[in-house]
Amino acid sequence: MRGAATILSLSVSLICATTVFAQNSPPRNLILFVPDGLRALKVTPETAPAMSAVRDKGVNFRNSHSLFPTFTMANASGMASGHYLGDSGVFSNSIYTGHPTPVQNGSTIPFIEHDQVLGDLDEQFNGDYLNEETLLKAARKAGFSTAAIGKVGPTLMFDHTERTGKETITIDDQTGGVDKAGKLLGIPLSDEMKDALGKAGFALETPGRGDNGKAGDAKTPGTTEANVKQQAYMADVATKVVLPMFKARNKPFVLVFWSRDPDGTQHNQGDSLNKVTPGINGPSSLASIKNADDNLAQLRKALDDLGLAANTNIMISADHGFSTISKESKTSATIKGTYPDTPEGFLPLGFLAIDLAKSLDLPLFDPNDKFAAVGDNAYPKAGNAYIGKDKDKPDLIVATNGGSDLIYLPTKDKALAAKTVKALLKQDYISGIFVSDELGSPPGTLPLSAINLSGKAVTPHPAIAVSFRSYSTGCDQPAACQVEIADTVLRQGQGMHGSFGRGDTHNFMAAIGPDFKAGFVNPLPVSNADTGITAAYLLGLKREARGKLIGRVMTEAMPNGKTPKVTSETTRSKPDDQGLRTVLVWQKVGEQRYFDVAGFPGRTVGLDAKK
Repeated sequence: MRGAATILSLSVSLICATTVFAQNSPPRNLILFVPDGLRALKVTPETAPAMSAVRDKGVNFRNSHSLFPTFTMANASGMASGHYLGDSGVFSNSIYTGHPTPVQNGSTIPFIEHDQVLGDLDEQFNGDYLNEETLLKAARKAGFSTAAIGKVGPTLMFDHTERTGKETITIDDQTGGVDKAGKLLGIPLSDEMKDALGKAGFALETPGRGDNGKAGDAKTPGTTEANVKQQAYMADVATKVVLPMFKARNKPFVLVFWSRDPDGTQHNQGDSLNKVTPGINGPSSLASIKNADDNLAQLRKALDDLGLAANTNIMISADHGFSTISKESKTSATIKGTYPDTPEGFLPLGFLAIDLAKSLDLPLFDPNDKFAAVGDNAYPKAGNAYIGKDKDKPDLIVATNGGSDLIYLPTKDKALAAKTVKALLKQDYISGIFVSDELGSPPGTLPLSAINLSGKAVTPHPAIAVSFRSYSTGCDQPAACQVEIADTVLRQGQGMHGSFGRGDTHNFMAAIGPDFKAGFVNPLPVSNADTGITAAYLLGLKREARGKLIGRVMTEAMPNGKTPKVTSETTRSKPDDQGLRTVLVWQKVGEQRYFDVAGFPGRTVGLDAKK
């Protein structure tokens, strides 16, 4: 019955969308601006005047939500498709695919922020790993001009099956670059774009990040510079080439601009080496927020100058929030070891996999190093691991990501799943465990279906999703100074995301334009899946959904739009023998679920142990 209701709801949305589309003559333009890793609480008139203006003069989505796991590619899939991750199959930035990835040393757990890797994924999964039609693909089929500009990976997600460059303009970090064999890394530029870039005096290759790309090491601080040069090129191309081109075509357009900042700078910042304060609240991070804000201001000015502003809707949706990294634990076996480039007493990269292998008394193999055995006082190169006596038939597979990790069980062994959960529950860095519905309900865990991670995805589904502990350093707004344990090569004091703490789930969202209310504060929960489905609604696009985990149209933010009712819910697991429970705090609008926080009370920002 619920599935039928979902399909009916989608059909009604599409009918309504067609009506709106017909009323808009000519059809509206749309710009989706994504400030990667921007926390809602950090947007003020001082830190980000352009984004503050959109929020305060347009719609303020104050109850906004990233999709969990709170990673870039996962949330890009939500925006691009309008679906939750159980349908899109993009469960994180590094996922187990079951196939070797040639450009990443044959790993079966690729890091997918890479244009060639996304092409490999499409080839592996019937030509479309996402298995849902994307926003820009549907828009260009409907007659819109389309472009995606910005950070490599999520930018291509919006039309990943279009690899000619002739139908959708795609410009990212890899544009114009070549690999060792001379093969293009990115999507090619069309002759039209090459000519336009040349006439405007722009290079045909995106500049690198320079010092902004330097993460440092255990003894050397990372960057203190925002990603200004690279993003200035992208903003210039968008405003001085693409938008004028679109205006000259005299038809509606959709432009996605994915700003790497503040994410890139917050990850690599060198303001806080091996210290959790100021962490990601230092001067480098603030400069990166201003950098993204400057890009938005430039886009808005170009719309004004070209006479396009009155007929263009602008939606801003950060993919996730952010946290400062902690590498501390009192229970991990790795703390007693000595690992390369890891300060004494800190967790090494891949600590989850190492601890699980030790607890289960099983060998560890590195899928990013031709499946070589990982010895004592060593860690897998990317943190990912195969665990089992036979590397060709592993018992467990760990995909390492940052503030949360994914665990796959190829054998779907319920006893092994229960044993794995018990081992995880002994670690003080764990806060929240979700287990595949097929594997039962081990004490201390909730099912993956509870957080929309079970759906129609064609990529392998994880068996267990693990969120790591988070805490506040004591500021007035805990989510603004969240610290989290992170399974990453980055250092204590640098930046990461991926957890179920509110610091990571509270992304910045706002909108302005002819189809949005003015000066409206929206109290209802919204998510990045809603961003994707609402964008399609505004454009009047018809897309046939395969999965049922679909976002909702944010009608309450539109003039004369319907305002649905919202309820607040809390779901608690059975306790384990230590009394640990995974607690999920969520909201509900109709059949739509929004996940605020989850984990063990007292170990997750937003889950007070006393309450």
